[in-house]
Amino acid sequence: MPTAAAKAGANINAPARTPVSLASVDPNRAAPERIRTAIVPVDAVLGGGFVPGSLVLLGGDPGVGKSTLSLHVASHVPRTLYVSGEESIEQVRLRALRLDSNDVLALHETNCDTILTTLIKEKPALAIIDSIQTITTASAEGGAGSVGQIRACTTQLLHVAKQHNIAVLLIGHVTKDGSVAGPKTLEHLVDAVLYLEGDDQHSMRILRAVKNRFGSTDEIGIFSMDANGLTPTNAASSAFLSPDRVHVPGSIVTVLMDGKQPLLVEVQALTTRTTFGYPQRRASGFDLNRLQVLIAVLTTRAGLPLGQYDVFVNVVGGVKVTEPGADLAIAAAIVSSMRNVAWSAGTVAFGEVGLGGEVRPVRALDRRVQESLILGFSTCITPKFPGATTATVTTVRDLVGVLDARTSSEAQEAFE
Repeated sequence: MPTAAAKAGANINAPARTPVSLASVDPNRAAPERIRTAIVPVDAVLGGGFVPGSLVLLGGDPGVGKSTLSLHVASHVPRTLYVSGEESIEQVRLRALRLDSNDVLALHETNCDTILTTLIKEKPALAIIDSIQTITTASAEGGAGSVGQIRACTTQLLHVAKQHNIAVLLIGHVTKDGSVAGPKTLEHLVDAVLYLEGDDQHSMRILRAVKNRFGSTDEIGIFSMDANGLTPTNAASSAFLSPDRVHVPGSIVTVLMDGKQPLLVEVQALTTRTTFGYPQRRASGFDLNRLQVLIAVLTTRAGLPLGQYDVFVNVVGGVKVTEPGADLAIAAAIVSSMRNVAWSAGTVAFGEVGLGGEVRPVRALDRRVQESLILGFSTCITPKFPGATTATVTTVRDLVGVLDARTSSEAQEAFE
């Protein structure tokens, strides 16, 4: 009777191998010296630089700056081969001159087999493939960018990278749903997946890792896009705050935690009497479904008549808020707009809002408070955080009370 392995089609005649103890592995081989780029945010996101023999995927929207960042990296790492499948050598040189990255070994090629033999011959420390959607191999069917071609080319590059200890950086585009173009399994083939985020309406770019076998995914890198390419930002915490921020009702600053990095961003809300039968809700940089929930909570738990008002919310600077810590700031901005009373210029707010109207603590609460104080914000509206510079709230009704108390205090001071 055939065994289970035979039924499954397994090759039970293959020679067995002898496993080894991890304690016997040479630590120098297990932790090779990393290839540093001298670009501090890039090295931080990678966990200290490129690991020799690793395969790294860099994704991002078209035009976000992936090729620009890659050329910067190539100019800072000796013995880098930049393979362009989208641009000719002349076009790459023009861009390199603009970025002051002219001393780079470049090649225009779309044939994966030719690229592999070139890598084996040249043995660069780092190879950059721009981009994986343009590369084809004779061993797979389909045109450039197809599922079979991308998977086959990536697998072959992975094999050469491991065998010849060459770090390889693949560039891939992002589709409308936010995933790397091509098969989703591409992300499982590589050692690290980096995303460069931003939009063409703002100059700030964020580099983050969503997968990293050789480091943490908590680090982010912030860059500013200008005529000279991507410039690392030193003051990362306040990079998205405008120095000439307008102090008006409906505006407040919140502190987001992106990995280990606190980011201060301004959120704005505008409420107007609805002229239609059904009030409008619009959000830029914030989840619309989450906004609907916060409006319902403020209506039911805080008694605000938002059913009669259109509500518009905007996160300034092109930042996309995904963490619950911004709930309290969004609520504070809406309350401020409804009452037509501005929060004081030195106020920040952060906390998660529940369906019962309760305000819950969020992670790294003390880190957010400390960063706010360092940047000159004197009042932090937070849940359950004692301190002379904080205004503690436990419900959204408390939030309304804090704003009303401030209004009454200012009126009393004006009267006196």
